[in-house]
Amino acid sequence: MFDFITEEHREIQQLARDFAQRSIAPIAEAHDESGDFPIDTIRQMGQMGFMGIEVPEEYGGVGMDTLAYSLALTEICKVDASHGTVMSVNNSLFSHGILKFGTEEQKHKYVTAVATGEKLGAYSLTEPMSGSDAGNMKSTAVLNEEGTHYVINGRKSWVTSAPYADIIVLFVMTDPQAKHRGVTAFIIETDQPGFERGKKEPKLGIRASATSEIMFENYLCPIENRLGKEGEGFKIAMTVLDAGRIGIASQALGIADAALEASIAYAKEREAFGQKIGQFQMIQQKLADMKTRVEASRLLIYQACLAKSASKKSGKRYSLEASMAKLYASESAMWVTTQAIQIHGGMGYSKEMPLERYFRDAKITEIYEGTSEIQRMVIARSLTGLR
Repeated sequence: MFDFITEEHREIQQLARDFAQRSIAPIAEAHDESGDFPIDTIRQMGQMGFMGIEVPEEYGGVGMDTLAYSLALTEICKVDASHGTVMSVNNSLFSHGILKFGTEEQKHKYVTAVATGEKLGAYSLTEPMSGSDAGNMKSTAVLNEEGTHYVINGRKSWVTSAPYADIIVLFVMTDPQAKHRGVTAFIIETDQPGFERGKKEPKLGIRASATSEIMFENYLCPIENRLGKEGEGFKIAMTVLDAGRIGIASQALGIADAALEASIAYAKEREAFGQKIGQFQMIQQKLADMKTRVEASRLLIYQACLAKSASKKSGKRYSLEASMAKLYASESAMWVTTQAIQIHGGMGYSKEMPLERYFRDAKITEIYEGTSEIQRMVIARSLTGLR
């Protein structure tokens, strides 16, 4: 149907589908219930190449494109969005930023370790008092007198994979007076003195994806671990989030896909008033609208993937395409899972079926890596050129 989807794309999609069904499906419910981080299957995903699909082979990755990443991530998230969250962070937020802005030494040392599954990466921008307003962060990095290390102090919040991360791409202030222009990015090794992990957050959804605060007290970061130049942090963060939003859109699509498939199957099996509930017009309308939203989301994601791939040659930002995909797919996932529970009735509300997990997991896609409100702002600014 789409000539840009090659046989190689289909192969990695099938590989992800098979792995998810074989290795993730049997444990997803238990890990959601307990909140335990599925470290064993996460390591396996790294060994199979899912943590570095777009990473060039010279840095330990698979060397494929954004579409391949999206197709594989969607399949993982159809089974469990928590595993997909970790996969998204390592591909989009961690590796992409270092590949685009890092030195050769940084790429070989840090991207290779994460892409091969040897280590786990994370990305830290948000603080307790600065979510969407990144220019209001309080954490600081001050260059020491010798000019060899930055002394980092502060607290960051809502860091995905922080309880287990080995390496973190961190954004803090080197010039607080400059607001956004005073943000600088660093690559942090979490086994060094001055780094501390907070308690795991008890979340509504993606519960098996471990999230916590991280704290820095006179943490010494070598100057060679600065990512980009001083003051380039905000630009790096926003560029990376463009890529990350394609990942979250793909995650949302996977959740919605799973909810739709479950609803179609249930509508064909469940009987009421002497007939299958799929024969009732109200159920048919719900399924038709769910399918339309799912496929519209898929097309927007494909468009964003192609725009990102084209940007490597043109240098043109793909913020508009990424934000549209993320906005529509996330809100569709929330809507589709709501309809899915309604179709299933009381069974949809029960933890005996995965529908309520899909519903809980879908909500976060409207929030992280830029809320729906932020996405609308990005889209509108792209259209008008006004700030």
